[in-house]
Amino acid sequence: MTVEYCFPDNNSSCRKEVRTGPGNLFLFSFLSCISVCTVFLNLFVILSISHFKQLHTPTNLLILSLAVADLLMGLVVMPVNTMQLRDSCWYLGKMACTIFVVISSISSSASVGNMIFIAVDRYIAVNDPLLYSRKVTVCKMSLCIILGWSCSLLYDLIYLYFNDHLLPSQILSRCHGECILIIKSSWVTIDLVISFLCPCSVILILYSIIFTLARRQAKAVRSVLNATSNRHRDKVSKSSNSKAAKTLGIVVFVYLALWIPFSLCSLSAENMTSLSLVSTVLTWLISINSSVNPLIYAIFYPWFRASAKYIVTCRLFNLSSSTFRLFSEHI
Repeated sequence: MTVEYCFPDNNSSCRKEVRTGPGNLFLFSFLSCISVCTVFLNLFVILSISHFKQLHTPTNLLILSLAVADLLMGLVVMPVNTMQLRDSCWYLGKMACTIFVVISSISSSASVGNMIFIAVDRYIAVNDPLLYSRKVTVCKMSLCIILGWSCSLLYDLIYLYFNDHLLPSQILSRCHGECILIIKSSWVTIDLVISFLCPCSVILILYSIIFTLARRQAKAVRSVLNATSNRHRDKVSKSSNSKAAKTLGIVVFVYLALWIPFSLCSLSAENMTSLSLVSTVLTWLISINSSVNPLIYAIFYPWFRASAKYIVTCRLFNLSSSTFRLFSEHI
């Protein structure tokens, strides 16, 4: 590791840490691949749902909103974080530093908010399937998404303002050429409750109810099928129940596995800066969630695989492609 200065002509310049070597090169390449995959996977989701009219459903609008939040993470946050790992200096000024932190904050909070909406949507669909189409419409879901993004933006602006990072005049730096966010100890607990404990509790409770209802419905179906001695359908019912349980388990496990380490560390640290090694590693764990989300919420759906074929084969440019049927039954 060689030590230089970010701005050699400035006496108050920060020291520049340039990381070289085979290990660092492999790390930067790996993180860059994650960033590229995050962008392309979420772009596939956005293009698919936006273009094909058959996918214009309330649930898919939530997946679209989640993909937009994750796209911001892969398009802006991940590349900047990778560059700062390679070169610790910030060359873009205080205004760009504020904008970057705002985008980073809103992409994370909006992603978590969309996951909550998805859990609520699935709960309504499983709990009251007959009235779901009346209770949940595209218009209502669009309003919920707008409200969710607005609340995320408002909370992030308040959070950054009280941590002295919203206005360029507020930002305090030890030297010229750094962009760090120092979280006050009073806001560590507040942010932990709002950004992790509450969303985590809601998601766990709703998915637990969904899993219980799914098992109960599967037992009812099996009892009817057993009465008619239809063994084949009984096997299909069991397989569907197991698949649903597996999908819900993946959703909960990934969310908890990627967010718990960061939350516990932030609670134990009095001042957690964005330049610390531990913070960097845990922040990347949260960022990877943006790569996993499209795999969980989209690739497991048959319509995504069908739409991906149309996009890859450039059939998307067909004048009537928006009316293509991607599946024969409602999913």
